[in-house]
Amino acid sequence: MSKHKISSKQITLDIIKKILDKNAKLELSEEATSAIEKCRQYLDDKMAKSKVPVYGVTTGFGSLCNKNISLQDLSTLQRNLVVSHACGFGEEVPQEIVRIMLLLKVQSLSYGHSGAQLATIQRLIDFFNKGVYPVVYQQGSLGASGDLAPLAHLSLPLIGMGEVYYRGKKYPAEEINKKFGWEPITLKSKEGLALLNGTQFMSSYAVWLLLKSEKLSLLADVIGTVSLEAFDGRIEPFHQSVHLVRPHMGQLVTAMHVTRMLEGSEIIKREKKHVQDPYSFRCMPQVHGATKDSIDHVKYVVETEINSVTDNPTVFPDEDMIISAGNFHGQPLALVLDFLTMAMAELGNISERRIYQLISGKRELPSFLVKNPGLNSGFMIPQYTAASIVNQNKAFTMPCSTDSVESSQGQEDHVSMGANAATKCFLVVNNVEKILAIELFNAAQAFEFRRPLKSSPFIEEFVASFRQVVPFVENDRYMHELMVKSQEFLQNLDVDFQ
Repeated sequence: MSKHKISSKQITLDIIKKILDKNAKLELSEEATSAIEKCRQYLDDKMAKSKVPVYGVTTGFGSLCNKNISLQDLSTLQRNLVVSHACGFGEEVPQEIVRIMLLLKVQSLSYGHSGAQLATIQRLIDFFNKGVYPVVYQQGSLGASGDLAPLAHLSLPLIGMGEVYYRGKKYPAEEINKKFGWEPITLKSKEGLALLNGTQFMSSYAVWLLLKSEKLSLLADVIGTVSLEAFDGRIEPFHQSVHLVRPHMGQLVTAMHVTRMLEGSEIIKREKKHVQDPYSFRCMPQVHGATKDSIDHVKYVVETEINSVTDNPTVFPDEDMIISAGNFHGQPLALVLDFLTMAMAELGNISERRIYQLISGKRELPSFLVKNPGLNSGFMIPQYTAASIVNQNKAFTMPCSTDSVESSQGQEDHVSMGANAATKCFLVVNNVEKILAIELFNAAQAFEFRRPLKSSPFIEEFVASFRQVVPFVENDRYMHELMVKSQEFLQNLDVDFQ
């Protein structure tokens, strides 16, 4: 059984992918256990001795920060916080993202600066290891005081409330707790804040989006190369010398990918009648490359975030300090999630333009990529669908991070809206997958009209594997099911140029 020890060692996207792919079980390292217990003991001792109000520990929350709470009510205060803040609405968060939320919340609490009980963190680990995923909703977070509403829903099952999924079926949390013999957690001082303050909703979406975006970025290179061959495109725009004099790393990498994939191609080597290709082909290194560079920047910010303490107040046992500050503010994530949305939307934008070129009856390709156009509409309408999705993506590229709505009677007067940036980016990235699936559907069809010429061994093998799932279209047929199969083909691919 694969295991992953939660520790202070940096967790990366690659590590998270391995944890998820291998269905690894989580366990706390001795280092993490010691840090958690030390912080909790410090906080308990501090509360027993101190008469100075501590925000969220012996006071109310938000604009109620000046309301003092008696020691005997501290546990009730934290429970009330979780229950009252579970105000999510809208669609449910996909379970695969909730799974990441559990992992990242455990990681953040394990550093020993949050004051959570060992039992509370262990229960979150139990949820992860047993495949018990709390029902969380997409709407409700302003991305500033942490992801309050979604993290409240994530935390409800700890106290025996809310709902969870187990093996694909939804249950009351109380029923699942009984099944595993789990007693509801009695929250101690500050624990509700430790659970609800934090950016794990935004950052979990960001992790999922980056893993998906990295894959789609590589697939865009592969599919764009099939389109280039099908369109009888030129190789010169991908020559290394061109990109060394404008050495953006993503641009260099994209050109290298295309060049490598076309090694041994008869089609790319043959003499061309045309001097230039349209930008959607000729500028693939520049456009695809800019998206790669954007992904790298977003990855840097996200990996910093998921290795951070993001609840409030922050507890420093060694310095004898409890500081109320703002590490829960999601601005770093909000900005890069909007950035990722735009970068990925552009992959879909340029992909749709290649689709349009392929069906336009140019370069000895038949109109709409069928042998008998007129009687057959052929690939006319898949391009409409791609154009419709591109238009939707363009609407979704309006940033969320430039907006702020005052809340909590003015105490929280600037918020990031990073949660909305995350869910919006989720829609765009999934849309890009659909557009690329339509491009591959078109490119593979056009590719067959280049016979008997052959492309490179890599491209020939790729198209042949696609043909095992999606057939060549001789005459009009039900295209939706073929487009769905094309998307499923991409989802099932494991792409790696390393």
